[in-house]
Amino acid sequence: MTESARSADWRSWQESWDRQQELYMPDREERFRVMLDMVEALVGPEPRVLDLACGTGSITDRLLRRFPKATSTGVDLDPALLAIARGTFEGDERVTFVTADLKDPRWPDTLPHGSYDAVLTATALHWLYSEPLAVLYGQLGGLVRDGGVFMNADRMTDPDTPRINAAEHDHRHTVRDRTNTDGTLDWADWWALAAKDPVLAGPTAERFRLFGAHADGDTPSLRWHADTLRAAGFGEARAVWSSPSDSLVLAVK
Repeated sequence: MTESARSADWRSWQESWDRQQELYMPDREERFRVMLDMVEALVGPEPRVLDLACGTGSITDRLLRRFPKATSTGVDLDPALLAIARGTFEGDERVTFVTADLKDPRWPDTLPHGSYDAVLTATALHWLYSEPLAVLYGQLGGLVRDGGVFMNADRMTDPDTPRINAAEHDHRHTVRDRTNTDGTLDWADWWALAAKDPVLAGPTAERFRLFGAHADGDTPSLRWHADTLRAAGFGEARAVWSSPSDSLVLAVK
């Protein structure tokens, strides 16, 4: 790591990312709490965790605060968010970060372990279309140990309720615009700030070269997620938390 990278205030970037995300998901911490509740209930307080599409390491951060004896492998492709994650957790032997593309069929080969007690992800897999996501779920069926868990918290839209979906979408955007009076950066402004930072400018430029403004993907229904996870080898799968727009699906191997 370069001297300029060492001098970066990684914790401030981590907290700034959290605030930006909470602008779009005011119940974000609640979903994390439920996620970790279910980790403890099903695999105990010392899990080996795969933080899938980890971003800045938001799940890993909350995991280790709650379970100090846990370990985490974070995997992502975004060089800017991984820079923040690596800087935040530098020197913490409980944490490993891996750069990998989840659409590459060989990405599990980059991991330091062949199996995990829990694979956790949030607000990330909507970047994939349903077909590659189903392939990914099949791979996760081989990575989660017997009795282990997979959890995905993300936007899960029911195509059978178009009027409810439209009303929820409009209300969510209205509330966000009405309540954002404290100067919290939105998605575009956050990335514009990162692009001007001496340490993050390079990784941010590379990030936009890889993904553009936002990668394509879709938001299949909760039923699709549960059915696809069962087909991937998980014995049980259902929602353990929901909001009007998002769900946390839990699958047990």
